[in-house]
Amino acid sequence: MDNRFKNFVLMPLNLLYQFDSELELRILFRLKCGYKLDLKSPVTYNEKLQWIKLYDHNELMPKCCDKFAVRQIVRELGCGEILNDLLWEGFRPEDIPFAELPDKFVIKVTHGSTFNIICTDKNRLNKEKAVQKCRKWLRTKFLPCYGEWFYGIEPPRIIVEKYIESDDGCQLRDYKVFCFNGEPVYIRVDSDRFTVHRDDVYTTEWERISGAHMGHGCSGYEFARPKCLPEMMDYARKLSAPFLHARIDFYIVKDAVIFGEITFTNGAGFDKFSSYEFDLEMGKQLELRGSKNGKSFCI
Repeated sequence: MDNRFKNFVLMPLNLLYQFDSELELRILFRLKCGYKLDLKSPVTYNEKLQWIKLYDHNELMPKCCDKFAVRQIVRELGCGEILNDLLWEGFRPEDIPFAELPDKFVIKVTHGSTFNIICTDKNRLNKEKAVQKCRKWLRTKFLPCYGEWFYGIEPPRIIVEKYIESDDGCQLRDYKVFCFNGEPVYIRVDSDRFTVHRDDVYTTEWERISGAHMGHGCSGYEFARPKCLPEMMDYARKLSAPFLHARIDFYIVKDAVIFGEITFTNGAGFDKFSSYEFDLEMGKQLELRGSKNGKSFCI
């Protein structure tokens, strides 16, 4: 859905969020998830993500949500070797040095998850359209009503990264590691993302959780256990250590781990899981702790 149209449809909720963010999230949660949001004693994963949006204001979160700024955080956490090659960065799309780029590359605008241009043949790329897309994306603001305050705080820019591809000729798979209080618990494998998009859930020991998915449906594939699984779990621990919860995304190319991104509120906390029971089971893994009104608490 076009972002401008989405903003128009959601305008009442965007306005309400400015005056009463908790009430607005309760309304949106009920509409999207189909059950009442409990913020005093949240138990499901999606409920706890709403709590994080409202009450967890870790100062690192805005930087980690920006595809350029996060690179420095990854280095500071001792994982710089898994960063993809950065070919160019800047604030003006018209400055992209197309002539100097390789035949294959990826252009990204840093404050959005879908603002990507994948170029597999530079000679066939419409450079003028690519620049126009980037200009449009740079002006795009996140919907306030979703409550993800940490997006768009860093000034958005354009980055160009090395094009990476899978070893088997299939679409590159995402390995999304869900970490709770600094410990990896689930691995979601996203496949065929640009066609049917499916997701399958595994334990950190690579045991498939039968029938479990997070809104896209199971693929039916049996994915081989990655040879670099122990290394990927180590990187996930390091990168999630500063946060109550983080989803650390990786790619695997030639058995090597490549960093993708860090996400704090998977699906904005509105994904429809394969079952309420799985939503509840994921929620059990996350311990919310902090202070409110001068009092320490743990949920």
